[in-house]
Amino acid sequence: MGRAELLEGKMSTQDPSDLWSRSDGEAELLQDLGWYHGGLTRHAAEALLLSNGCDGSYLLRDSHETSGLYSLSVRAKDSVKHFHVEYTGYSFKFGFNEFSSLKDFVKHFANQPLIGSETGTLIVLKHPYPRRVEEPSIYESVRVHTAMQTGRTENDLVPTAPSLGTKEGYLTKQGGLVKTWKTRWFTLHRNELKYFKDQMSPEPIRILDLTECSAVQFDYSQERVNCFCLVFPFRTFYLCAKTGVEADEWIKILRWKLVKDKSW
Repeated sequence: MGRAELLEGKMSTQDPSDLWSRSDGEAELLQDLGWYHGGLTRHAAEALLLSNGCDGSYLLRDSHETSGLYSLSVRAKDSVKHFHVEYTGYSFKFGFNEFSSLKDFVKHFANQPLIGSETGTLIVLKHPYPRRVEEPSIYESVRVHTAMQTGRTENDLVPTAPSLGTKEGYLTKQGGLVKTWKTRWFTLHRNELKYFKDQMSPEPIRILDLTECSAVQFDYSQERVNCFCLVFPFRTFYLCAKTGVEADEWIKILRWKLVKDKSW
């Protein structure tokens, strides 16, 4: 049995408060944390939290940017947000707080902290997503098995999957026929940008297919600050964010979507 299995066995029988009493280093103790997912990728974290999490679900994983840096992936209403957690070698830094031990860091999460980003979205961290979830050991029997193509090799077997790349928040949008400005709730998921009357509306007013969008850029023609536009063949949509940072975030992820769409 490996160290991972031994740790999981300890976690199931040991009082959680005892996990921090050993003399292991902080990095070792992190392995005992039930909602630490190690090398889970950003894509896998988003897929996991979107499909099986709820508003306020979260998990901690390794950041792929540099050592000593972790990512806290958090499920919001219709998106997954990622925040940096830094381990300096003697403390953990998250948001405005610094914790001298992993025990203090975890205690902070036990008290359900409220966090918010530039988008103005507030999230209460309520549900740590476990690394291990029991599933029934059931397998299907293969009854039909035949090749649908011939002459192909391993070079033709290229794994592909669309990026989730989620984001949500309020933006002020200019109307189409009547050029008034109204605040709408926007959600971005895969290649769809939806906008709703407000955050609680169940049905979107409109769904924009980003595969039809030709450009996303800052706009200075509307005499408004933090304004940007999305260019479609049938119309140009003008949107405004509350801050320049928020507008820049929307532009970056929308442009990234457009580049990825062209590579498919």
